Amino acid sequence: MPVLDRQAVPNSGPLVQRPLGAAGRPVPGPLPPSLAALPPRSVPETRPTALQQQYVLLSVPGLIAGFVAISALELGMPLGALLIKLCVLVGAPPLAVANADAIVRIWRAAWAWMPVDRTKGLFRLAWVATASILWVVLIAVALLVLVA
Repeated sequence: MPVLDRQAVPNSGPLVQRPLGAAGRPVPGPLPPSLAALPPRSVPETRPTALQQQYVLLSVPGLIAGFVAISALELGMPLGALLIKLCVLVGAPPLAVANADAIVRIWRAAWAWMPVDRTKGLFRLAWVATASILWVVLIAVALLVLVA
């Protein structure tokens, strides 16, 4: 998989997606007429979050612990069982941290899109609301299991 470099932030002019060459880098020169009239496909990320590189590493323990806990529940183990509680203790904290980091990234993306394309910015704000609700549900379910 190629390494994805950060896009340079243009000093002026519209934000336009450049066609990519063989190395995955933007092709220099003016845009072809077929792409010049299209709206921008991306906005440069200027402030990456601190945990962006560790997102997958934080999500994997939650995925594995969730798989074990759900399988145990499907096999008839009660919600207050030690295995279920252990899975929640191991998987929920890193998953909550990874999701909080993702919410921050979506929030920043929404505001980066607002001056370029308000509709795309509002769409991302809707995802912030959805992700925030799911984050609260994650915490509530983890607490429910731990007190069971």
